[in-house]
Amino acid sequence: QVQLVESGGGLVQAGGSLRLSCAPSGSIFSINTMGWYRQAPGKQRELVADITSGGSTKYLDSVQGRFTISRDNARNTVYLQMNSLKPEDTALYYCNVVSITALGWKRDYWGQGTQVTVSS
Repeated sequence: QVQLVESGGGLVQAGGSLRLSCAPSGSIFSINTMGWYRQAPGKQRELVADITSGGSTKYLDSVQGRFTISRDNARNTVYLQMNSLKPEDTALYYCNVVSITALGWKRDYWGQGTQVTVSS
């Protein structure tokens, strides 16, 4: 069973930066979209940013201009550079990978989550 392995979370002061990384433990074929979600206590999981195989990106309004998502297709790795962090960015961040085969079969992969805590 392939798992997504995340790293880079931690504790940082407001205004600081963190870089999250996510890579699969094995091979995933036909990767389409890669992205990051987050879930704060008592709140629903929300999409932070994603990037398609063609490089198109989408961001949550509140992180636009502060966060940058990128991917390394050779390594099947996705990154999230987070700058100007705010206390409201505190959450458990999850990596997500979507594969879509030529037959149209879709499969979602999820990481175990990495904690990001921003102190004021």
